[in-house]
Amino acid sequence: QVQLVESGGGLVQAGGSLRLSCAASGRTSSSYAMGWFRQAPGKEREFVAGISRSGGTTSYANSVKGRFTVSRDNAKNTVYLQMDSLKPEDTAVYYCAANRNLNVYYQQWGYWGQGTQVTVSS
Repeated sequence: QVQLVESGGGLVQAGGSLRLSCAASGRTSSSYAMGWFRQAPGKEREFVAGISRSGGTTSYANSVKGRFTVSRDNAKNTVYLQMDSLKPEDTAVYYCAANRNLNVYYQQWGYWGQGTQVTVSS
């Protein structure tokens, strides 16, 4: 079991930056691949970025590649999502998730945080 708590969301202008954090407690986060997903109103939850247990492998959605960076600090049981060059279409609730394996299918991820709102104004 692992509990996840996101922080760092907020309101930012287009072109700006935000850094999301996800703090894990319970079973150490290094036992899990970690992912970031987002869900905009009326849309399905979608994969944004993910990182393997060791941090050696990362994966990004095409829509954020080159703008977002996922990283983890296993000593702090924390995962980060650095979001740069934000666009209005990045507006969504962002969720942190943990899973045994890194993949893009949200239905297969077992542990979720409560989500944090990111709003990008034009």
